[in-house]
Amino acid sequence: MTNSLRVRLLWWLLVPLAIYVFVTGKAAYDNARHTADLVQENTLLASARMIAGEVEWSDGRLLVDIPPAALEVFASPQGDQVFYNVSVDDGRLLAGVPDFPARQAARHDSPIYYDADLHGKPIRAVGIVRQMYDNGAIRRVLVSVGKTQASRDAMLRELWRPQLVRQIEMVLLAVALACIGLTFELRPLLKVKEEVMDRDPMQLEPLRVERLHTELRPIVEAINQCIARLGLQVAAQRRFIADAAHQLRTPLTLLETQLQFARQHRDIEPTLSEALAAMQRSNRSMVGLTNKLLLLAQAEAADYTQLARQKVDLASIAQDVVEDLAMFAQKRDIDLGAELVESAWIIGHEALLSALVFNVAENAIRYTQPGGHVTVCVARDAQRVTLTVTDDGPGIPAEARSRVFEPFYRASSDTEGTGLGLAIAKEIVQAHRGEIALKHREPPKRGVIVTAAFFVDLM
Repeated sequence: MTNSLRVRLLWWLLVPLAIYVFVTGKAAYDNARHTADLVQENTLLASARMIAGEVEWSDGRLLVDIPPAALEVFASPQGDQVFYNVSVDDGRLLAGVPDFPARQAARHDSPIYYDADLHGKPIRAVGIVRQMYDNGAIRRVLVSVGKTQASRDAMLRELWRPQLVRQIEMVLLAVALACIGLTFELRPLLKVKEEVMDRDPMQLEPLRVERLHTELRPIVEAINQCIARLGLQVAAQRRFIADAAHQLRTPLTLLETQLQFARQHRDIEPTLSEALAAMQRSNRSMVGLTNKLLLLAQAEAADYTQLARQKVDLASIAQDVVEDLAMFAQKRDIDLGAELVESAWIIGHEALLSALVFNVAENAIRYTQPGGHVTVCVARDAQRVTLTVTDDGPGIPAEARSRVFEPFYRASSDTEGTGLGLAIAKEIVQAHRGEIALKHREPPKRGVIVTAAFFVDLM
């Protein structure tokens, strides 16, 4: 459920709403509490002032007559208990509860509000002082009134809870509307899913985007681009299979013909010898082609993140390849040389890198005329290691230069080959996140320069 788009969108909606309800609910609670406290304190003060107004002198003594209205102001369905205390500054109690927790304000004209406990019950109380004058005598009369807080708590609930309930109802309504809206608005995306699921595996037409929302179109357009690239890849694979089948069919057909010819002329020793030699050449051609096809398939399937990578010295690999090709170059009367730095360490697949150097160098030797020169060079700077193979052969026609890295493409039919060497090299370089390029030497020099550059990666 955590990966559901509907659930995640609801969370994005619900969490801010919950925070909003919490903040506004807290503010509403504080406002309701302030209002309830204010109403309660005003009632206490009004009652205390009514009682204080009834204090008077009689025969030199202070007396008080508690008016009923002073207590009736606290009438409520919650049945709060009301307590009062009227006492003189000399400690004489005029009326009320003797053990009332009275507090005297600092100024006679300023009331003091406070919380206290009386008879085991929490109360809210107010205390005021009235100064009484009689024949030069001054007395301070402290009037204290307190009440339990059941009515205050009831008022707080009536003020706060309806607002909280309305906010929660609005959140639930918003969630319900969001669920309904998502159900309707996700239908185009579900139709895209159904269109993809109902397709034939080889149906590579782009998906329709006309009915999709603006926000969803980039996703489907990216899928369409992927489908287009996949179509190109499938087409390339089909061409590859067709070309490979054609290339394999030719040597196999020749081999069959030569075998039949040899069986018909078993009694003629020179003819049989010549046929067997041709069979051997055809067989070698077929084996070489098969090996290159397998290497090309391996290079095409290689991925940089999945290669069995290790720290390898490209200069040492190039030296070994030059030694292996020395005999082949000598037979073709090619001067094969090497210009190598002492070490050129990169991170890569040793077997594939060896195949890269071998294919590029062998390709240069094969297409260079007798008496020519081929040079394998490995250089290095702070950022890159560069492999360069230079020859002084006839070069490549301008119309063929853009296709030399395609499988089975041969710029010249005068030389034996499979047309896979540079294609294999390109796939190996790309698998190592490198760059490969082919260019012609500047006149009057002839020949081709193939360069493969690898970024230094010692992680």
